[in-house]
Amino acid sequence: MKLELKPFDFNQAVAKAGLRPDGTPLASRRLAVADVEPAEGGGFRGAMAEALQNVSRNQLESHRLQREFSLDNPTVSLEQTMVAMQKSQIGFQAAIQVRNRLLSAYTEIMNMQV
Repeated sequence: MKLELKPFDFNQAVAKAGLRPDGTPLASRRLAVADVEPAEGGGFRGAMAEALQNVSRNQLESHRLQREFSLDNPTVSLEQTMVAMQKSQIGFQAAIQVRNRLLSAYTEIMNMQV
């Protein structure tokens, strides 16, 4: 039995997974939050949209680095991957806390006697 091993081609593996070299999916639509245009002068809506976009970008970057590290990409280090994972986790937890506080404030306002 003759066994022949071919060298690993990172770009081919990424293409087979249906991804671009930067780690984003080939045919996907961004979150609806990305379509929100901030009002003139910023405002709360614009600030929230921007914050959620940053959280989304951090998570995509973290997933990209995890994938590249697991595929043994020599340009991605374990430290870089772990820092990106922690950064995205902290951002996501902060977004969840903001959502919880907003929901609590909304519930409190709705329960007020008029």
